[in-house]
Amino acid sequence: MKVDLNCDMGESFGAYTMGQDEKVLPFITSANIACGYHAGDPSVMAKTIAMCLQQNISIGAHPGYPDLVGFGRRALQVSPQEVYHMVLYQVGALQSMTRAFGGIMSHVKPHGALYNTAAKDAVIAQAIAQAVYHVAPEAILFGLANSELVKAGENIGLVTAHEVFADRTYQKDGSLTPRTHPQAVIHEVDMAIKQVIQMVQEKKVASIEGMELTLKADTICIHGDSPNAPEFAEKLSKALHHASIEVESLTKWKD
Repeated sequence: MKVDLNCDMGESFGAYTMGQDEKVLPFITSANIACGYHAGDPSVMAKTIAMCLQQNISIGAHPGYPDLVGFGRRALQVSPQEVYHMVLYQVGALQSMTRAFGGIMSHVKPHGALYNTAAKDAVIAQAIAQAVYHVAPEAILFGLANSELVKAGENIGLVTAHEVFADRTYQKDGSLTPRTHPQAVIHEVDMAIKQVIQMVQEKKVASIEGMELTLKADTICIHGDSPNAPEFAEKLSKALHHASIEVESLTKWKD
């Protein structure tokens, strides 16, 4: 039994630092690097790419809405064509920078509100999948497990990965609980790890309403901007190993 462990990274901007990338990197297998729209800038992108290459971490683009102030967590009213163009732009930038450093961009994972919109909106999901397919057809498209984004990626011919979240709760429709909800984030480490093990081994998770949901877990997302991110990443990695679940980059086993 194998699973990928991913983390959103490169979210600092100019003089502002966010996240604990260097401390989290040793415990993950894939990094989703911000491309300058919701966070990040060219220098931060370059630094993050270099760190990933040094530690043999799979590199992915993390495109979001053009919303630095809202950190990409506000849904913008944009057309599918605009979404297509903004994803092309961001993925192309990360891909070219990775190539310049001698690496390969292996995956794409939308960020924040764009990710959540694509989970339910088939048209927006298709726009994202088309953009990824046109600029990086060999890349793995990450999407919320059982979402419209995963379906769109599969339909267009991309390799896809069903993603689950270690520290987030779920709604009865399989979507993530909105961050505005008091139960959106799981703060207890043991509870989060227990949820992860269940999702990987049993392909099940309980919604906040108490409903049992069925899902597939190819890759697990942890958040690098939480205060205890490095400690949580290490504990989760050890717990997965103890449960006989191998943590390995999707590029080595997903096809």
